[in-house]
Amino acid sequence: MKTMNALAAEDVAPHRPEDLAAFGGVEAWVFDLDNTLYPRDSNLFVQIDDRIRAYVQKLLDVDADEAFRIQKGFYEEHGTSLRGLMLEHDVDPDSFLAYVHDIDRSALKPAPQLADAIRRLPGRKFIFTNGSRAHAEKTAEQLGFTDHFEDIFDIVAAQLMPKPRPETYDRFMKRFHVEPEKAAMFEDLSRNLLVPKEIGMRTTLVVPTGTREVFHEEWEMEGHQGAPHVDFVTDDLATFVEDIAAAIGV
Repeated sequence: MKTMNALAAEDVAPHRPEDLAAFGGVEAWVFDLDNTLYPRDSNLFVQIDDRIRAYVQKLLDVDADEAFRIQKGFYEEHGTSLRGLMLEHDVDPDSFLAYVHDIDRSALKPAPQLADAIRRLPGRKFIFTNGSRAHAEKTAEQLGFTDHFEDIFDIVAAQLMPKPRPETYDRFMKRFHVEPEKAAMFEDLSRNLLVPKEIGMRTTLVVPTGTREVFHEEWEMEGHQGAPHVDFVTDDLATFVEDIAAAIGV
């Protein structure tokens, strides 16, 4: 069951330039994809969620309510529904990923302000997603991020071990020779920022644009905004990244 969590106005208030100076020295900028690089209200991930449920329903021959229960149980326990399906039902990850990411992206609007802001950032930029590379590439293209990112670290590159598993971040760091203390991560799920903060990254939680309410499963709210591992919170990623660029003088 989803719960509504109200954000205090100060949680998403503009940060002072001196606060954003904390991003000085960052050489690697790491962005989650779904509900981070595009707004939650675009409902793109809703399509993925629905297709996961349909996959589970067909695979296990259960009704929609039972498929929902199983899907969310796997997501909570294993970080992704795929991980649970692999462990308990020997599901082929390639076929699963191709099916659930076969969605309509036509309603997703280009994001030129965010694209320009990301381009201004010094150093290297990455997409780090629990989804597939193909999904990330198609979504980034739709948003207008043509050559903004050096690479994409997807669930396959993570050896099918999703965030927030510590070894997944370790694989990312080693693959791209990223020094955590010189890196920043942007995420829509607070629990996925726990490890980044622990290893020395700057952390930003991205919440829905233009709202003071966040809808999540209750368990997803563990370590939510205001916790020590969340350095910054924004409901407008494009403006926030612009402000970072200005604060660090680029």
